[in-house]
Amino acid sequence: MADWELRPALAADVDTIAELRAVVLRADLERLGRYDERRVRRRLRDNFEPAHTWTIEVGGTFAGCVALRPDAGAYWLEHFYLDPGLQGRGVGSGVLGRLLERCDGENAVVRLQVLQGSAARRLYERHGFTVERQDEVDVFMVRAPATR
Repeated sequence: MADWELRPALAADVDTIAELRAVVLRADLERLGRYDERRVRRRLRDNFEPAHTWTIEVGGTFAGCVALRPDAGAYWLEHFYLDPGLQGRGVGSGVLGRLLERCDGENAVVRLQVLQGSAARRLYERHGFTVERQDEVDVFMVRAPATR
């Protein structure tokens, strides 16, 4: 696994993250007939909350981001994007594991939304997420806190 770090996101990170989102989601959104060059970036910009977001750095360089938004005693895992060149090298699994340990320590449920057919779903399933509901575009998943 590559060495990685989490750094609290800044408001100034929004454009860099929006560009990564467009790259990472493009193939899945095109497959689903939902890709729109402007909308994919605007949705990130409209929902970006630096206070709940971290950038992922590998070797001191921006490599991705992840958000953990509190919601009534639970969390929503959102905006989890990793540079395609780093996917499959353990970085995403390491980041997710660290965030889930934090949530387990708070005895908090974690929810997320992933696109139908996305390879990311396998990562989430390996970390204990199960399908809560789904539609033709999105799969909503949930993970109960791990017991010790």
